[in-house]
Amino acid sequence: MRSFAFKTQRPLAVTQTDRPQPEIPRIPLLPSERRAAAGLAVIFSTRMLGLFMVLPVLAIYAHNLPGSTPILVGLAIGAYGLTQALFQIPLGLLSDRIGRKPVIYGGLVLFMLGSCVAAMADSIQGVILGRVLQGSGAIAAAIIALTADLTRDEVRTKGMAAIGISVALSFAAALVLGPALSRWIGISGIFWLTGLLAVIGMLVLAYVVPDPERSRIHRDAQPVMSQLSGVVRNPTLLRLDLAIFMLHLTMVSLFVVLPLSIQDAGLPLADHWIIYLPAVLLAIVAMVPFIIMAERLGKVREVLTGSVLVLGLSMLGFFALNSSLWGVGILLIVVFTIFNLLEAVLPSLVSKAAKAGAKGTAMGVFSSSQFVGAFLGGLLGGVAHESFGADAVYLVGALTCAVWVGLVMTMTIPENLTRHVLSLGDAPEGDVYGLEQRLLAVPGVKEAVIAIDEGVAYLKVDSRQLDWARLQTFSSANA
Repeated sequence: MRSFAFKTQRPLAVTQTDRPQPEIPRIPLLPSERRAAAGLAVIFSTRMLGLFMVLPVLAIYAHNLPGSTPILVGLAIGAYGLTQALFQIPLGLLSDRIGRKPVIYGGLVLFMLGSCVAAMADSIQGVILGRVLQGSGAIAAAIIALTADLTRDEVRTKGMAAIGISVALSFAAALVLGPALSRWIGISGIFWLTGLLAVIGMLVLAYVVPDPERSRIHRDAQPVMSQLSGVVRNPTLLRLDLAIFMLHLTMVSLFVVLPLSIQDAGLPLADHWIIYLPAVLLAIVAMVPFIIMAERLGKVREVLTGSVLVLGLSMLGFFALNSSLWGVGILLIVVFTIFNLLEAVLPSLVSKAAKAGAKGTAMGVFSSSQFVGAFLGGLLGGVAHESFGADAVYLVGALTCAVWVGLVMTMTIPENLTRHVLSLGDAPEGDVYGLEQRLLAVPGVKEAVIAIDEGVAYLKVDSRQLDWARLQTFSSANA
């Protein structure tokens, strides 16, 4: 498969007229696309719900298992992240060869088996094995690729957005449901429920998600190995990968001891939802103004720097106030606000920083970095707990944020460009040079990558300057 990348500079003779340019039209999803997006969002979110639902309860439960030590408890909490990171890109590439649905079915089976192993475990080692198996069913890349197969180029971002929103909601729901369900079915029951969710995911895949007419590479949605070295050498993308790594390291290390602190402060495990529910709801509201500041007002660096500083101070707050339920509750609102904010802003920056046609690869590395952070967060949290006591774990997060601030302050903020996929139809190879010149001559087009094998052009455009009518004329001429 071949793609052709071109310089971002347009000929100097091309100038932007003063007349207002037509906006890019809003194209609705077709019924089949809505069905596909909804079904895949359900599969993705129920799997993440199962992974996250044990997060607020596992620290307390695991300490009572035979053979338990703080290090092994931390490993049980974060173990899924290691196998998730190791297998996510390889399974995505495998789906290119054998099909999306077989890989997703296989991943859901592994996730179900891991849940069953953890549910039946009578030792901490059994729980760790179950969590490792859960993570090995790393189907995120295959689901994203199937979403791309089942949606048109022009509306693909809407399908991806549905999955992103569902994951955010599943994390919020998991923090509330985990403690509440532990009262009725216990932690083993939560693992059994997680296995049932995997079965539901298989049924949704079979009966709701359509079969693609054909599967092909989508450079805006999935990794391409030939692009990997360029992505990992990009200093801005590298800092963003480290940012998501540190965010998840901090959050997972927090949950190694936070449930213990809340219980020691006088709130039984089954009632922990009382403190999580208002925190997650208020955090969703509180993050909105900061997203507006970052995305619309261009205050990205200020929002990032402030978020990391406040997150670090919050970790110190947990260190000082973890015996106060009111203190913990207020700090959780702050931490969840920052977590939700960064979970929205960081992927947006990756999309802007990645070269045209390399978003899928950039997001694959970004996502793998996230899961490595989750694994190390559990492990380092366990080591700190065993070596220096539970309160020391909060300092792990604070120190991580101190390093993180330096990365933010030295990061180049990517230009605020929009990605656009232009369908070219059956464009012969002989037209490649002409296609290049005509694309780069369109006012507002900053970068272009033509993928002949896909029949599309991947563009990065300045939507404030883009001559959409001219771009559409170009597309129609090649349809």
